[in-house]
Amino acid sequence: MKPLVLAERAVAWIRKHPEDLLGAAIDAVGLKLTLPLDALRFLAAQAKGKNAPEELEIVAVPPGLRVGATLNAMKTKLRASGTLLIDEMRLGPEELRFTVRLRHVSLAVIGKSDSPVATLINSGALDLSRPGKLIANLPKRPAFIVEADGDRLVIDLMRDPKLARRLGRFAALVTPLLTVKAVESKGDALTLQLACLPDGLLGAIGSIRDAVERMPA
Repeated sequence: MKPLVLAERAVAWIRKHPEDLLGAAIDAVGLKLTLPLDALRFLAAQAKGKNAPEELEIVAVPPGLRVGATLNAMKTKLRASGTLLIDEMRLGPEELRFTVRLRHVSLAVIGKSDSPVATLINSGALDLSRPGKLIANLPKRPAFIVEADGDRLVIDLMRDPKLARRLGRFAALVTPLLTVKAVESKGDALTLQLACLPDGLLGAIGSIRDAVERMPA
């Protein structure tokens, strides 16, 4: 994603939604951060590779999001969808943790396939009401999935070494100032209710100083 492309997209969105920009500014006064779902759709569309999700759909279903995508899993083309609700976010220099719930999950095989995955899905043997349990039993579960049970997942992006390298410095600078109390969808946007930490300013200053000291000369 080139900065110029991102800037052009942002300007185009503002021109089409001037009223939303005003609303976001008003919400910011109350420590609410409004993230347009168009931004999430654009970021998700940047995923590349033969196994990258296709035909991505992100729709607000207050207080959650309905997410759908076409995926390739073990040489089988699938259409997956589900409702995502965010219960909790814990942000800090050592963790970027989200507790989410997956509900109304559905999987459908696209086209004809006799692969083991297709056979399992078409048989109806999978209990999609408990997606967390299915993920917990995956032989190669992603490192960032800390817990999985029932419809509940605990995801910590800092558990993935590559993501930790990219996000660590940002987390160290931002999280001493603010934390996230609640996340919910509203209209065609995601609203994050922020809260100031008592020692936020001093913590941020300390984090900035540490980051500067670690920078190569």
